[in-house]
Amino acid sequence: MPPNQLKPPAAPSARQSAELAGLRRRLASMLYESLLLLGVLALTFMVPLLIVGVGTNYTPGGGFLWAYIFAVLGGYYLWYWRRGGQTLAMQTWKLRIVDLEGKPLTTGQAALRYVLAWPSVCLFGVGLLWALLDRDRQFLHDRLAGTRIVLLTPTK
Repeated sequence: MPPNQLKPPAAPSARQSAELAGLRRRLASMLYESLLLLGVLALTFMVPLLIVGVGTNYTPGGGFLWAYIFAVLGGYYLWYWRRGGQTLAMQTWKLRIVDLEGKPLTTGQAALRYVLAWPSVCLFGVGLLWALLDRDRQFLHDRLAGTRIVLLTPTK
């Protein structure tokens, strides 16, 4: 290229072009997600009951029950986050989860975010309240896992 011609500007990185999703939108998506998860859990509890028999008195112990819920919800989230970066509720609210460079999550990042989200939400929502203090309004589990929820922009 001759010295008197200017180079075309470099394409903006995914980090620069991705707009962080607002706190209200993320919380609304979480509310919608909780309704969807009730259906997922109902289905995953109904299938074993149909196999064992509806008339039987089948009640798993507390520890097993929570491990089962943790595994089922973990499978749901990891499947969607690795498949396209969006759960069903995130698709509705036009959100996507990415790493700090705007790339899709690795399985390890998705699993870490999932594990960190439990105490973040279940300990009186301390990880959600963290967003009020965070400079980028990110949840604590996103900050620790190196993930971000971004707003999808329509493609031209």
